Amino acid sequence: MRLRINDKAYKVDVPGDMPLLWVIRDVIGLTGTKFGCGIASCGACTVHLDGRPIRSCGTPVGSVVGKHITTIEAVGQTPTGKKVQAAWIALDVPQCGYCQSGQIMSAAALLAGNPNPSDGDIDAAMSGNICRCGTYGRIRAAIKQAAGAALIAGKEAP
Repeated sequence: MRLRINDKAYKVDVPGDMPLLWVIRDVIGLTGTKFGCGIASCGACTVHLDGRPIRSCGTPVGSVVGKHITTIEAVGQTPTGKKVQAAWIALDVPQCGYCQSGQIMSAAALLAGNPNPSDGDIDAAMSGNICRCGTYGRIRAAIKQAAGAALIAGKEAP
């Protein structure tokens, strides 16, 4: 199978039903995407598939051939991802940090599609991402800060 991950082409010889997470981590060696629950419920394994957040632990690799996959290693190369990562650092969002790659991936996808989300929009987009340390308040603040940076720097500014 041929995969496109972070704008790089990979050829992998794996079963089509192998979870994308294991291809990313164990075959390709990109370990920023984390294993959390294995049943697509916690969000730690979130990556972007053609710009949309998906749970890589529940996605068979055979279903993503020909699509563009972005992991935490490359999300900062996008303008929105860069703003999200900067806000995460500025507000010291992580506590243990384990879930944060998935949180950042979901937040970046939200802001790429909705540069000025309401609290309800944030809740809906982030609802599948679990943080055992409970940093939800800082996560929300970082999303709002990244959105504000987008509004100040972007065309949506008043």
